[in-house]
Amino acid sequence: MLNPNPDEIQLTKEEYERYSRHLILPEIGLEGQKRLKAASVMCVGTGGLGAPLLLYLAAAGVGRIGIVDFDVVDHSNLQRQVIHGTSWVGKPKIESAKNRILEINPYCQVDLYETRLTSQNALDIIRPYDIVADGTDNFPTRYLVNDACVLLNKPNVYGSIFRFEGQATVFNYQDGPNYRDLYPEPPPPGMVPSCAEGGVLGILPGIIGVIQATETVKIITGAGTTLSGRLLLYNALDMKFRELKLRPNPVRPVIEKLIDYEQFCGIPQARAEEEKQKMEIPEMTVRELKQLIDSGADDFVLVDVRNPNEYEIAKIPGAVLVPLPDIERGEGVEKVKQLLNGHRLIAHCKMGGRSAKALGILKEAGIAGTNVKGGITAWSQEIDPSVPEY
Repeated sequence: MLNPNPDEIQLTKEEYERYSRHLILPEIGLEGQKRLKAASVMCVGTGGLGAPLLLYLAAAGVGRIGIVDFDVVDHSNLQRQVIHGTSWVGKPKIESAKNRILEINPYCQVDLYETRLTSQNALDIIRPYDIVADGTDNFPTRYLVNDACVLLNKPNVYGSIFRFEGQATVFNYQDGPNYRDLYPEPPPPGMVPSCAEGGVLGILPGIIGVIQATETVKIITGAGTTLSGRLLLYNALDMKFRELKLRPNPVRPVIEKLIDYEQFCGIPQARAEEEKQKMEIPEMTVRELKQLIDSGADDFVLVDVRNPNEYEIAKIPGAVLVPLPDIERGEGVEKVKQLLNGHRLIAHCKMGGRSAKALGILKEAGIAGTNVKGGITAWSQEIDPSVPEY
């Protein structure tokens, strides 16, 4: 429990009415509501997790909320990021979030930090707040948030989501474990697909984000037992919750300073390898591909390496589906060999990354090919707008 002095906080008549359902709960009551008003929470990200988290922290009466994000609202966000609306597409997420928060609760102070959280600014941004709620979606920022919280002795309310599964816990609270006890080392870059590549059930972040908000309110008020030392796992498809125990690792490295987290997670090395691979694989533009198709040439095979459900959404005429996972397992390599039958290979995916990876694997198997730069997204934008973007 945090220690703001509730005696120094007063509620207005309107706030008594607004928070009446809290006030009659013995576990929260007037003192707990005053603690909420006195508390400050830094929310990192206003995406799938940050959206419900911010809505419910504001509604609960948290007096000061900080938001750090540098992104703008996109149409694809609206399926799950419920704090944003269609009228905010193309505008900063933090401005959209603040507008909605103040609609919910004008008594809430909202601080905006329209910037990327980095090792240079994280300590200064986080330091003024009592609690940090991590709504990020990438490993470098998760490690950065964790280490900053450890250095500043701040509770870190954590959540993550992917496809139909989510997890939540509280790190660095009451001598409990931190993120490095769960993940001592980051996974290799590219091993865990992003939500943009793997998808996510739009409702899932609502559930995990609300759990994060619940844990935050409990830390502030002292009500109940937090998830510190317990990792809550949720599977939406099976509608099942499981718990794993988490303990501090007695031999974990001591966090003494913030580091280069992109380097720690292998991002620059992976980018360099990707660029090297791209340089070794010939590319063609979607306009060049269109000219080739229109010419009636029949000496090539266009292979689409996306997943089958993506192929159903949108396709380039004449493309044959051979998913990247099949190529990685080897069976797709044989299928490509059969398809080619002496013809040249052209491959595409959504934006060019997966097809470059597929062509690298095929090259090792003795099959040369050309990558379509920008993939089907570029085809939709430059050639055929009727092809859906997703």
